[in-house]
Amino acid sequence: MYKHLCRLCGDDVPTNRWNLGIKLCMLCGEEHAKKRKHTIVPMHKSNYILVTDMDLLTGVNNKGGLVK
Repeated sequence: MYKHLCRLCGDDVPTNRWNLGIKLCMLCGEEHAKKRKHTIVPMHKSNYILVTDMDLLTGVNNKGGLVK
């Protein structure tokens, strides 16, 4: 049986995880996930927006529109 190896440390990656497109083991995947940061903010009289860039937060919830 073919073994799937983690791209960072070389440990075994379960086949189900590999088939989902996740090429990192659980430990390396958790460390990688901790480096990513995002938040969800409400828009005025609208839906929520996913923010992955801090520049998007500048004036995002003002009634007059985007203020920089």
